[in-house]
Amino acid sequence: MQELSVGVAVELPEPYASDLRDQRASFGDTEAFAIPTHVTLVPPTTIDAEALSKVELHLAEVAARHEQFEVRLRGTGTFRPLSPVVFVAVALGISRFEELANDVRAGPLAVELEFPYHPHVTVAHDLGADALDRAYDSLADYECAFTVDRFVVYVHDADSGWHEHRKLVLGAPA
Repeated sequence: MQELSVGVAVELPEPYASDLRDQRASFGDTEAFAIPTHVTLVPPTTIDAEALSKVELHLAEVAARHEQFEVRLRGTGTFRPLSPVVFVAVALGISRFEELANDVRAGPLAVELEFPYHPHVTVAHDLGADALDRAYDSLADYECAFTVDRFVVYVHDADSGWHEHRKLVLGAPA
């Protein structure tokens, strides 16, 4: 039985994705260019490769049930001391992210989360206290707004890392 590692996320649009990726890199986070700038819906999850078609059908049905929504990111937050993460906070659209994430994390993607779901955009992870403080302070006034109209399924490859497998448009027929 072959296994796949999949994740589901909302990618940030440009120019915000590049801006926050570059900021993340400037704090010394080596994952900045390996992981697209995103809000997670399903964290990395291992599935049976044969189940991918069921996952895709489930996600198409979920996308069809949800309409696009507006998001505003504003300021920073942190999960310290529980986890060495600094993030840009979702200020508008939290409940819509929660509804979408709950719907996505059902059926073939029913996963138990390590922590309660909290939509955010990671800008520093697993760095020293000084770098985390710098990220927190540097982006304290950050703000942007955009429309979420799709989410992305990613598949991890041991050689090339995470790559986009499929985009699913919100409100599109399954």
